Amino acid sequence: MSEVVDVFWSFRSPYSYLVTPDLLRLREDYDVEVKFRPVLPIAVRAKEALFTDGPQKLNYIILDVLRRAEFLGIPIGLPSPDPIVQDLETLKIAKEQPYIYRLTGLGVEAERRGKGLEFARHVSHLIWSGEPGWNEGNRLAEAAAKAELDLADMDAAIAANDPMPVIEANQAALEAAGHWGVPTMVVRGEPFFGQDRIETLRWRLDRLGVTKR
Repeated sequence: MSEVVDVFWSFRSPYSYLVTPDLLRLREDYDVEVKFRPVLPIAVRAKEALFTDGPQKLNYIILDVLRRAEFLGIPIGLPSPDPIVQDLETLKIAKEQPYIYRLTGLGVEAERRGKGLEFARHVSHLIWSGEPGWNEGNRLAEAAAKAELDLADMDAAIAANDPMPVIEANQAALEAAGHWGVPTMVVRGEPFFGQDRIETLRWRLDRLGVTKR
């Protein structure tokens, strides 16, 4: 049997965006089943813990994300619109959130159809590559089509089959694994947090004797 790697991932996380090409390569290189397990951003699932210790953390994350993207050669820019409706000066989260619940639900549906990582790759690139208006026109549908998925059919599916129980189960599993952030990869209960922990994860797979393809 293939080794299972659970991946806890968010559409609002630039680090999740940056890790996705590495996850696809991991799946190509090892006999692993990468389970894509989207969660809501911490801004909505635990907003009381978000940047409560001042602006330094947010400022550092912005610096580090831009630096890491340049290091990896991956285009990045602030999403427009932000998947989370939030005042970045006060950090107040809007009551109405028109994007993130749909995106996360679509991620669940993509995984149900065996295309979770592919959907994450193309949609996160659309959101985070620096071009505005990712939600306009047919752009999201075109990104889904690159993953061989039909957006209208997926929207109908999540309307008929509420994805929130799966999302909540993913969030509970992330906490049970001993972490709260994304991306977090988990193998046999051991969490690897952060885009830059892929090489450590590969080392662990080697130590576990996972077959290389």
